[in-house]
Amino acid sequence: MSTATATALLRFATAGSVDDGKSTLVGRLLHDSKSVLADQLEAVEHASRSRGQEAPDLALLTDGLRAEREQGITIDVAYRYFATPRRRFILADTPGHVQYTRNMVTGASTAELAVVLVDARNGVVEQTRRHAAVAALLRVPHVVLAVNKMDLVDYAEPVFAAIAEEFTGYAASLGVRDVLAVPISALAGDNVVEPSAHMDWYGGPTLLEHLETVPVGSDPSAEPARFPVQYVIRPQTEEHPDYRGYAGQLASGVLRVGDPVTVLPSGLTSTVAAIDALGRPADAAWAPQSVTVRLADDLDISRGDLLAAGTAPAPSKDVEATVSHLNERPLRAGDKVLLKHTTRTVRALVKEISYRIDIDTLEQRSGAEGLNVNDIGHVKLRTAEPLALDDYTDNRRTGSFLLIDPADGTTLTAGMAGEAFASAPAADATDAPDEEDWV
Repeated sequence: MSTATATALLRFATAGSVDDGKSTLVGRLLHDSKSVLADQLEAVEHASRSRGQEAPDLALLTDGLRAEREQGITIDVAYRYFATPRRRFILADTPGHVQYTRNMVTGASTAELAVVLVDARNGVVEQTRRHAAVAALLRVPHVVLAVNKMDLVDYAEPVFAAIAEEFTGYAASLGVRDVLAVPISALAGDNVVEPSAHMDWYGGPTLLEHLETVPVGSDPSAEPARFPVQYVIRPQTEEHPDYRGYAGQLASGVLRVGDPVTVLPSGLTSTVAAIDALGRPADAAWAPQSVTVRLADDLDISRGDLLAAGTAPAPSKDVEATVSHLNERPLRAGDKVLLKHTTRTVRALVKEISYRIDIDTLEQRSGAEGLNVNDIGHVKLRTAEPLALDDYTDNRRTGSFLLIDPADGTTLTAGMAGEAFASAPAADATDAPDEEDWV
């Protein structure tokens, strides 16, 4: 398969501290790339004039909530879709306040690139480190440091160089290897879409140029195939009396006719006999295609089972994971929850809150009684049925899961199987007393 299809769409997220100009940057990016409709721009100009501003406030293109406009901050995740002749984009504009950490986790969870904004006058601050940590936690492969408001520091190269060096070093300590620093002025438009005439000392790409050319996606054939079964198709009609197909979306890798597969968690094995895509037979399917797979053997397979080709994860009832708590209700040891992994939902018990991560210092605080909203920590779970989870480092799709309140179905926690950071400080947590399993 050509990687051109995989790189035609870039999902990226933006994050920045209060008053760093993030919404202005996003507005400038949309405006200068001619991705704003005439009526949208007219509405922004009208709103700007009503607030006594002569020039249109481009931040209003993204800050849609009334509270956001009144306070000049971003509260909720705003998704924007735009395109240039070279690439299509889905932008998740995430809030920067610490109390909205869960919103950034949500917006960056599917991102392939994160734009972290800093004010050139303030440099790398606590919020900047927090955003870098969340990007590293979610294994976002590419990070752009946008050093904004360079016009307010006279476009000084030493200011930019010092900030870029500090941030790059910190990101590397978290395991982020691909970092590009770009000096910009979102208000004036310097290096956002068009190159700046004020910073001839900078020889790198503009922000949009990098977004259009950064290598994203991966070769599906280099990843093991994972196919969560969503639905079993048995028409039992005269035309298809013996048809048995398994419908779903390929989470990763490439699945070909003739490939041997393992059914998890049962461990049964078979061979791919046929693949149906859009009602027509196909020789192969690759992520993220939705297809129907037929096997050579009649096996007991149902929704929630996982077809795995190549090296398969070992099913287990014991799950250790890094989690981000999203709900106002705390998560505590002993809680009974539902765990949703791909298309499979099972009962689970929170056996232990191993530690909570101080997202500012990356210190692991032991003895955590529970996780409150926006907290990030490490938990141990026991499930009623074995699950086949990949490590999140290896596979973001099959290494992630949700914890759900069994009483009302609300989402409690987002989980990532495995450890948080490759270089995180060692935990000083002590073993908690065993809870009696309810499963």
